[in-house]
Amino acid sequence: MNPRYILSFVLYFAFSFVHAQSAKEVLDKTAAAVSNKSGVTCSFTLKGGQMNDSGTINIKGRKFQVTVPDVMVWFDGKTQWTYVKKNDEVNVANPTEAEIQNINPYNFIYMYKDGYTYTMKKKNGSFEVHLKAKGNKGLREMYVTINSKTYIPSQIRIHHKKGWNTIDIRDFKKANLSDAIFRFNSKDFPTAEVIDLR
Repeated sequence: MNPRYILSFVLYFAFSFVHAQSAKEVLDKTAAAVSNKSGVTCSFTLKGGQMNDSGTINIKGRKFQVTVPDVMVWFDGKTQWTYVKKNDEVNVANPTEAEIQNINPYNFIYMYKDGYTYTMKKKNGSFEVHLKAKGNKGLREMYVTINSKTYIPSQIRIHHKKGWNTIDIRDFKKANLSDAIFRFNSKDFPTAEVIDLR
């Protein structure tokens, strides 16, 4: 084999390794920024397919609580409650990681370490990290745009079987959140029908 091809081959893989390491370092710093022990809160806009919703999300570790105009979701780390306003009903479930990612855009900070490859490029003062599933996972791939100074994500694009969803994130801030806000309280919705899907 021509020595030039060997050198090119070695340089290509050396560059890919360094690039992947850089992407992992950025994801590690992003996970640290988002994983505030007391909690974080932000606003978001979700677009994709038939969806076009804006709302707020509270996060504390793996727990989250999401509010959009017609739906509220609580997740305490194991159980998820989804209140649908127009039906006045609450569905109770134990969701998969892929289902959680559909609702909590920050869940990728727990997923990227296992079963995903990642590459990165710099774009308009931000990092754009591309995560791709190694095997047959619920989420095939996603792009995460991360502020290069704060390591806070500003946009997450997620690929599903039906296409892409785009989540734009704003007003990210640390907060002191009680664990109680991540569990459904039936006293706040006395007429709601509870449907247990577990």
